[in-house]
Amino acid sequence: MKAQIPNFITLINLFLGCTAIVCAFNGKLEWVPLLVFLAGIADFLDGFAARILNVSSPVGLQLDSLADMVTFGVVPGVAMFQLLAIAYDPTINLANPTPDSAPNIYFLLPAFLITLFSAYRLAKFNVDERQTEGFIGMPTPAATAFILGMVAMLYNDRFGRWDELVLNEYFLYAVTVFISFILVAEFPMFSLKFKTARLTKDTFLKYLIIAIGITLLTFGGLAAGTLIISLYMLLSLINNVFLKTQ
Repeated sequence: MKAQIPNFITLINLFLGCTAIVCAFNGKLEWVPLLVFLAGIADFLDGFAARILNVSSPVGLQLDSLADMVTFGVVPGVAMFQLLAIAYDPTINLANPTPDSAPNIYFLLPAFLITLFSAYRLAKFNVDERQTEGFIGMPTPAATAFILGMVAMLYNDRFGRWDELVLNEYFLYAVTVFISFILVAEFPMFSLKFKTARLTKDTFLKYLIIAIGITLLTFGGLAAGTLIISLYMLLSLINNVFLKTQ
């Protein structure tokens, strides 16, 4: 029974991801960032529980990857799909678009490039032995946070001035292509796993991104996700060029 506790937490992650998809397609897009944030907590806790309970199984590893595919693969694709729909017609009713307001679906389908590349990213991660201490390419939760941060901006008054950019279809296509590329690119990115709590060359960037991330989340809520992940990419670039800690 003890061995099933991490799997149960993983299933909570999956359930929240499925719920986010339902909300996105039923006019409740504003709920998606919160649901995925909670799913991300569950994604962290399942691994934490497995370590604390000293239980691990091949089934658990596969289940975690499958749950992540939904929450951090399908959901960001759906969210981008809906963002593009709004970009083409800001007056659209996402729960029940009329024939006159619904954009041509072929203009929206490129959003699922994110889902396709997320699937490839997760499969690649499962067999890539280089990614034990850091990442090669952007982790799917980070890519999802970037996209859902843009969704949250639409419903956060503090980020109202960004609406025009976030709802520009050309910007959204550019983000889709960039995120799809960075998911599978041979671009090293540091992880937030700590070998020691001491402030060292290896932990400096980790403490920095955590401190700034908490500050931005306090100020802007989940809408700060895009800014935090942008900073994460920048610090990873600085690390690759100058610090080379991983």
